[in-house]
Amino acid sequence: MTLKLPIYMDYQATTPVDERVLLAMLPYLREDFGNAASRSHGFGWRAEEAVEKSREEVAKLIGAAGKEIVWTSGATESDNLAIKGVAEYYKDRGNHIVTAATEHKAVLDTCKRLEKQGFLVTYLPVDPDGRVNPAAVASAMTDKTILVSIMLANNEIGTVNPVDEIGQVAKAGGAFFHIDAVQGVGKIPFDVGRSRADLVSLSAHKMYGPKGIGALYVRRKPRVRLTPIIDGGGHEHGMRSGTLNVPGIVGFAKAAELCRLEMAEEAARVLALRERLRQGIEASVPNTSVNGSLAHRLPGNLNISFAFVEGEAMMMALKDVAVSSGSACTSASLEPSYVLRALGVGEEMAHSSIRFGLGRFTTQEEVDYVVDLVASKVKKLREMSPLWELAQSGVDLKSIQWSRH
Repeated sequence: MTLKLPIYMDYQATTPVDERVLLAMLPYLREDFGNAASRSHGFGWRAEEAVEKSREEVAKLIGAAGKEIVWTSGATESDNLAIKGVAEYYKDRGNHIVTAATEHKAVLDTCKRLEKQGFLVTYLPVDPDGRVNPAAVASAMTDKTILVSIMLANNEIGTVNPVDEIGQVAKAGGAFFHIDAVQGVGKIPFDVGRSRADLVSLSAHKMYGPKGIGALYVRRKPRVRLTPIIDGGGHEHGMRSGTLNVPGIVGFAKAAELCRLEMAEEAARVLALRERLRQGIEASVPNTSVNGSLAHRLPGNLNISFAFVEGEAMMMALKDVAVSSGSACTSASLEPSYVLRALGVGEEMAHSSIRFGLGRFTTQEEVDYVVDLVASKVKKLREMSPLWELAQSGVDLKSIQWSRH
């Protein structure tokens, strides 16, 4: 089998649409193109029926009921609706929100917006493995805490949080619990009952579905109320107005079904490939360190720092491999990753980190090619680095006083 370049290893940024998902969507782009809100003829009825069946399928993936699924345009909107919706509706109950320093920007920036409106937000630190300690959540909560928002799995370092334990803490303190589950759902088992989640953000394009369609799980018993952030025709029980993206919804449902049925087998295969990649790199490249927990981690994520190599130079050197440095959503800035800094990773090592994302269509040939490529490129880049030379000759770089002229 000949290797096809470029190689895609950025599955945490997005995933290709599975062929079976595309086939499920096609009829709703062509013959069954009706508006699900058109209740007066067959085109609308067929669209509405597809939407309701899809709700059940997406709900099944997380142990929920179809009526608890609200369609959105994606993860960012789901996070915004969950956090702003609860904050606005329950502001008479309290004005305090607890989240973590390593959350996705869609959560952090939403919380910052609420701070401007007078809400108080606690941004919890994480342990060196990148996980949130349930005890830290408990000690941060007050009688004014209305919401705890902690992600299932981190998009940059793949670390999985103990959400079931955090859910118990949130409930014991009388707060609502929101989980941004976008990176984890479909890759690792997750259940809304076990985690006691009230709100869960989901996105299709992270699980081999189309872009531009997401969902928010909103618990019905006991019922969680939200103030909508988009007003209009009262679609989605008034929580999210706008004409539904029927082909996207059908694609999301098919993607969710495939994940539910194939997750165990796929996770084992992807984990084996990731470990082959990690062990291959570690065996052939000295002075590397994996960021985040290896024990509690998404099967397809490897975030690794290469000492004495600049991340941007590394990305250029690996131009035939799609990987990311920092996180895709914020990589337009040259600041070192805020997630890695929260783990206590030093600025130099944070700058030299590369995220490899493996997934459904990654092959062993691709992994072996990338191991060899990384080894040769790191060697070349280090040979050009005066710091590497100093370190090799036993100089402690931290002890050097650099003078500014």
